[in-house]
Amino acid sequence: MKRGITENEFRASTLHVVCVVCAMWFASGCSTNGTTNSGRFESKDDRGFVIIQEVGVSGTLRSDFRRAVGLMNDGNYAEAVILLEALTKSAPHVTTAHINLGIAHSELRELEAAEASMARAVESNPNHPVAHNELGIIYRKRGRFEEARRSYERALEIYPKFHFARRNLAILCDLYVSDLDCAIDNYEQYHLAMPDDTEAAMWIADLRNRTGRSVR
Repeated sequence: MKRGITENEFRASTLHVVCVVCAMWFASGCSTNGTTNSGRFESKDDRGFVIIQEVGVSGTLRSDFRRAVGLMNDGNYAEAVILLEALTKSAPHVTTAHINLGIAHSELRELEAAEASMARAVESNPNHPVAHNELGIIYRKRGRFEEARRSYERALEIYPKFHFARRNLAILCDLYVSDLDCAIDNYEQYHLAMPDDTEAAMWIADLRNRTGRSVR
């Protein structure tokens, strides 16, 4: 069964997770030392999780950040880039700003800039699973599939319940690197967590048929 995964489908879930992170970023108290914390992982709902990064920034930067998030939600990525570039220069320790800047560049098909921003996010916080997942998406878009795989796997090492990184890894293994065992295993783990995803159920059935693997 031939199927296509559009770029929007491929990254819709991860973008949702990052936007949740953006919306919740200022929900907790702020530290005063200006350093990057490792964040904390909380269960939110069946769509993913929330990471809250506690940082100390000015009210102006908080306002600019919220404006940038709103612009991204409205599809105004070029304007968001302007705000986020200023924010990342003023507060380079804010991992989420680098992530969203990378996403905005990626949506504008500025993949070199997107990769640079996401690499800075990883450098800012090496244990941020969303940063690794988003970097994997950029690597996939640039045709660097083994690097994409390592990024998805790193995101899952950090947080094994990151369902959308699991889905992205399964798609990569299925459609781009032809590792069908990897694809089935990750689709099945994803589908256990997200049983209402009917597409995933069809993909699993297709792969089982192609490989002769029985239902577990």
